[in-house]
Amino acid sequence: MTMIEIAGLTKLFNAGSLDEVLALDDVCLEIREHDFLTVIGTNGSGKSTLLNVIAGNIIPDKGIIRIKGKEVTRHPDFKRAKYIARVFQNPFQGTAPDMTIAENLLMAWLRGKHRWPLLSLNRKIKSFFRDQLASLDMDLEKRLENVMGTLSGGQRQAVTLLMAVLQTPDVLLLDEHTAALDPKTAAQVIRLTRKFVEEHHLTAIMVTHSMNQALELGNRTIMMHHGRIIDDISSEEKKKLTIDDFLNKFEDIRKQEKLTPELIGRLKALYC
Repeated sequence: MTMIEIAGLTKLFNAGSLDEVLALDDVCLEIREHDFLTVIGTNGSGKSTLLNVIAGNIIPDKGIIRIKGKEVTRHPDFKRAKYIARVFQNPFQGTAPDMTIAENLLMAWLRGKHRWPLLSLNRKIKSFFRDQLASLDMDLEKRLENVMGTLSGGQRQAVTLLMAVLQTPDVLLLDEHTAALDPKTAAQVIRLTRKFVEEHHLTAIMVTHSMNQALELGNRTIMMHHGRIIDDISSEEKKKLTIDDFLNKFEDIRKQEKLTPELIGRLKALYC
């Protein structure tokens, strides 16, 4: 089953000015149910713009987006919330810092549900939340009543990831969600990412600058450059690649700085 279908996606920023940027250039992509897609690319290649367009934070100039067969191209982010959960690069984005961990989890738990009668933080729900926090292996189950803003960046990112999957989403978007963390904490969050994606059988898209993450995580990796998808690497292909192979691909891109018409044609024939 196709979870996300993207056809002819184009987004131009600052049209007609000196700062004009073609962030997405006729992008076509099919993401199947349960795909775990990692996205890498050069700076300014369109990775985050692609994620923002899928999430509904940015509306494309051209093209079509379908999620579970339903066209959502012009729908803003709040209308896509029933399909999509997202974890941002900034650990302090996506949670309410002045509310307790329990209250933040309750908001995530209520996502997409009818809210009348209003659920409260009763003993049963708190016990459930403690069990969920215990799965993070950060001793946060003992801090359910602590204010979210008192957590470290890594702890907060782990809770944000948990919040994203409390109500299993159709699509999980991960926007460089370990980039602001130290290596040890980043490794913990990546471990949890892999765990949640596998346990909940999620369809996930993860933008990353880490070649190691791109190589080790997921069943597909796409590489972007100048708003285009220039490579789509399957799970079988990834098993044969090394980090040096990825780096060599980027070096080739830097040398060429533009794609040949033949390669563009081949990729469009593959995706569109």
